[in-house]
Amino acid sequence: MKNLFLTLLIMLVICPVAYSGNNRSSVKEEQTNTGATERKILIAYFSWTGKTKQMAENIAKHTGGTLFRIETVNTYPSEYTPHTEVAKAERDNGIRPELKMTVENLDQYDTIFVGCPVWWHTAPMAIWSFLESENYSFKGKTIIPFCTYGATYRDETLAKIVELTPDSKHLKGFGSTNGNADVEPWLKEIGLIINK
Repeated sequence: MKNLFLTLLIMLVICPVAYSGNNRSSVKEEQTNTGATERKILIAYFSWTGKTKQMAENIAKHTGGTLFRIETVNTYPSEYTPHTEVAKAERDNGIRPELKMTVENLDQYDTIFVGCPVWWHTAPMAIWSFLESENYSFKGKTIIPFCTYGATYRDETLAKIVELTPDSKHLKGFGSTNGNADVEPWLKEIGLIINK
């Protein structure tokens, strides 16, 4: 009888400890997983030919982020040469073109991809308008640049987006000559891909 009593007593002491330990472990694991999926992502992009739009949509597919197209009030010429002349004049004169729309409640996003084509060796002035807008504060947010380009100046364009957001955190950017480039390895590398 004494042995039975001791066995019961030991079980009462051990079981709650074991249960409590398992419970703590699962709660910790759940919190870690929740933190990875609760990130609010915005993908803001400016696109002229559609290549950057294609890349932005690809990023959205892999991250679950919300797309926002940066558009100017005055549209650029559809022919290549006139469009490049307008873009060069804007760059040379530091013109920030007026934008059509603003992001509703930017404060809800903690991570923002910012993408564009390379125009005259840098980001188009529409990107400057967006990132310098008085409507937004990028302080403390994580900015991730991306771009599409014809031949060169990828790094300079990514660096300009970083330069225009000095109070933000930054993750490694991405650029490609192909709007349909495989963004998945890059997104995995920076830890921003949805688990499938």
